[in-house]
Amino acid sequence: MVETSAKKRVALVGNPNAGKTSLFNALTGLHQKTGNYPGVTVEKSEGECQLTFQKVDVVDVPGLYSLTPVSTDEEVATSVLLDEGADLVVYVLDGSNIERNLFLFSQLADHDLNVVVALTMTDILMRSGGDFDIARLSTLLGVEVVPVIPHKGIGIPELKEAMERAIEDPHTLELDVGFPKVVMDAADRLADHMNRRGIALGLREARCVLLDEHCTTADRFRDLPEHIAAIEEERKAVLGASGQGRTLDAQARYAWAERVRKESILPPQNKKRSKSEIADAFLTHRVFGLLFFLGLMYLVFQSIYTFAAPLMDLIEAGKTALANWVSPMLESTPMVQSLVVDGVIEGVGSVFVFLPQIVILFFFIAVLEGTGYLARAAFLMDKLLGWCGLNGRAFIPLLSSFACAIPGVMAARVMPDQRSRLLTVLVAPLMSCSARLPVYLLLIGAIIEPKYGPAWAGFALFAMHFVGLIVAIPIVFILNRKISKGRRLPFMLELPKYQWPKWRDVFLTLTSRSKVFLQTAGTIIFAMSVLIWALLTFPQAKPGTYQKEYEALSVERQSQISEDEFAELRQREDSALGRFGRTIEPVFAPAGFDWRITTAILAAFPAREVVVPAMGILFGTGADVDEGSPKMVQSMQKATWPDGRPLMTVWSSISLMVFFALCCQCMATLAAVKRETNSWKWAAFSFGYMTTLAYIFSVVINQIGLAVSK
Repeated sequence: MVETSAKKRVALVGNPNAGKTSLFNALTGLHQKTGNYPGVTVEKSEGECQLTFQKVDVVDVPGLYSLTPVSTDEEVATSVLLDEGADLVVYVLDGSNIERNLFLFSQLADHDLNVVVALTMTDILMRSGGDFDIARLSTLLGVEVVPVIPHKGIGIPELKEAMERAIEDPHTLELDVGFPKVVMDAADRLADHMNRRGIALGLREARCVLLDEHCTTADRFRDLPEHIAAIEEERKAVLGASGQGRTLDAQARYAWAERVRKESILPPQNKKRSKSEIADAFLTHRVFGLLFFLGLMYLVFQSIYTFAAPLMDLIEAGKTALANWVSPMLESTPMVQSLVVDGVIEGVGSVFVFLPQIVILFFFIAVLEGTGYLARAAFLMDKLLGWCGLNGRAFIPLLSSFACAIPGVMAARVMPDQRSRLLTVLVAPLMSCSARLPVYLLLIGAIIEPKYGPAWAGFALFAMHFVGLIVAIPIVFILNRKISKGRRLPFMLELPKYQWPKWRDVFLTLTSRSKVFLQTAGTIIFAMSVLIWALLTFPQAKPGTYQKEYEALSVERQSQISEDEFAELRQREDSALGRFGRTIEPVFAPAGFDWRITTAILAAFPAREVVVPAMGILFGTGADVDEGSPKMVQSMQKATWPDGRPLMTVWSSISLMVFFALCCQCMATLAAVKRETNSWKWAAFSFGYMTTLAYIFSVVINQIGLAVSK
């Protein structure tokens, strides 16, 4: 047997939470990549799988409940499966919920597909005393069935062998679902009716057309205007005016699925409530469940603040050591030395400093998703989001936005209608993404923790991550009634059973997301750090330019700042960037921001990841800073207004954090909004309303602080 020259394409298909991701990881390992389907922004995962005699491309198709999609991502999944096609479909069948999973499987039989079944979740049923008759199940389904436990590697070799057999000797999936006689008789009459008109239509295709179901052959008739009237006439004749074709179709398929379950599964003898049901009595409670959710989120963000510190210190030490090693080599060319050390090494190094917080956040999200708890959180959030016009399904895009707004905006495609999708897209950037995290950590560590201690510092970090969510709810309420009017759709969600997270999946999630973060944020920060350094360095003042100004200062002011520090500050003020910052300082002064903070804010509008390196340069500590840098903290604590008042107070720090929490400082996010809404109008609207909110809230907070401090 020789290796096939052209690689075959394998599609993993199944219901959400059936175990597709775990199986995909088990088949492809580290030989995988993520991207978007051509022309759309629904994320896909692809990878290579080594079979015995060949390599195959594996595509993880978005989860489906049926081939009649209700959201955009399901439309994409259906299109990929039926239009693009695959040499083999590996149907991931959840053995703990087999009836519902078999509905989609029965629909695949109408599309002439080559199918192998990977039976997952078998350990869940067997732990409760049940068992499977694999041979009988395979006979009833008409395809090879392989039980697998992907995260343990159990059944994976056998599945690969089955995949290779099916690729080498493909068989079309055929099923006798057992539609009612009245349906089949009507389909027979419809086929005969169309054949007499010269239109070739088989019995199966006639039944699909009659019941308004998707079918590879029958779908083409829906696009032929000259035949639509004839089909509708026959459908009404056999079904009546009610036209309950899909109801009859669903009833037949679920009845067949129930027969398969009864004949192939030995149910558990123990009829007691499962552990998941017992846990859900508390975790989905309208009061206790919500309190538990808030407490869990607080622990997550407290952990981000606490656990990342040692890793940040380690990265900071390595970055400083590299800068100290390179700096002496360039002493003969001070300008090049400043560019390389302050602009390049430290600018790029500041990206790596953010990584511990990002990894910890992704870790908790992956673990909570792996246990099945995130579905419960969506159920709880449905009560919170319901009154403003969204349902709990929006929680998934909003949660994704806590890592990055771009996948959150993309994930809005899971919303079941265009109105709720638009609302979700418009508020997803309000969620506090990981790029805002360094700003919070810098200000909390420099101003809040020294005064109030680590407990209040952790609470402040927790609170800042909820600012956007709290503001988003009334925003949706207003938009739902003034811009995109509509009624709230019902929320239906499957609650998967609780289980231990698959640590391999968690690891692959962390490595994949970290790589994407470093590649995207790293390039932006590198370029912007060099640009800010140049704008703040030129034009350069001659030595002694600011000596007379320093001598004119009061004795008290001279005691606060040395002549060299004063000259360095005035040099930055007179640079191209400094002059621009001073010009617009009056606009942001009511919020408590001087020209340095104002300039950092404006520099970060293309990407908010730039703000910490920008503030490092603007506060005179160089780009070799991060949110935990002692030099940066000391510089901010010593910073003053021209009259000697402290620049950074608790109130001005909160004002600045809230500004970053609400402002839309990310060109990539705005581009994603434009892509998802197909209009720059909504991207401009997002930028405008978020920036306005950020400015108003920051001004109000700072003015309250000034009033309280008097």
